[in-house]
Amino acid sequence: MQPHHPTFATPPGFLGITRQDGGAALCIAGVPLDIGTTNRAGARDGPGAIRRASRMLVDGGHPQHWVDPREMDIADLGEFEIALGDLAASLALIERQAAACRHLVTLGGEHGITLPLLRALAGRVGGPLGLLHMDAHLDTWADSWGQTLAHGSVFFHAINEGLIDPRRMIQVGIRSPIDRATWDWTVAQGVTIVPAQEALESTPAALAAHIRTVLGDAPSYLSFDIDALDPAFAPGTGTPEIGGLATWQAQGILRRLGGLDWRGMDIVEVAPAYDQAEITALAGATMAWEYLALLAKG
Repeated sequence: MQPHHPTFATPPGFLGITRQDGGAALCIAGVPLDIGTTNRAGARDGPGAIRRASRMLVDGGHPQHWVDPREMDIADLGEFEIALGDLAASLALIERQAAACRHLVTLGGEHGITLPLLRALAGRVGGPLGLLHMDAHLDTWADSWGQTLAHGSVFFHAINEGLIDPRRMIQVGIRSPIDRATWDWTVAQGVTIVPAQEALESTPAALAAHIRTVLGDAPSYLSFDIDALDPAFAPGTGTPEIGGLATWQAQGILRRLGGLDWRGMDIVEVAPAYDQAEITALAGATMAWEYLALLAKG
């Protein structure tokens, strides 16, 4: 039985979870890192904002799956340690801390944090992962203005390091300006790209079916960049791009992805300084909640 608090008095952990136990079957952790961003900084404040917004998700069970993620063996570990001002050292610290968690849902932070999370997870799984990547950007640039560890290069490294199987990688919502060489390199690796316009002309049911076909039944990971959503629904992000998904579309996709072999998830690039009335943070919290509901139902 969950304690009864008014919504506004929900404890400060994600979904009001106050347990801090690294041995839990499912762990939530924040990573307040944003020194690898290429436009507006501020995602370091994302984990706190997502946790605060998650109070809107504690008044009952999921209205479709009829589960309450808080009833799982779940803990909120707080924030991972980072090395102030040192991107490479921070990624190494993130990998070490993530490796100690059995199943991790990470609140970012910039998208660069996904690289050490995948390094830790691929090591634990013992092979490459499938990947659902929801984003406005490919994030397969070899470098971003000379910085090879910036948030736009995460999947270039993940593919080259064998952390993910590009033939089981699907990117949904892509729409930013992109040089043709990076696009062609990504496609040549075997990655499936669903541009935003194509996604908007489809349906959540059809997109979910496509995703299931690409990922198959092997271990997979979900990386959700909040700028996959149109800025009308998620203005609080560092690199907004118009023409993105609506929140209902993203929800409709995620709700149809139960039964896959999910091994971890991150929600990244929430920058609350640019938010309006907490709507971006709430969108981020809800996408994480949708993922947890899939696990609880499974």
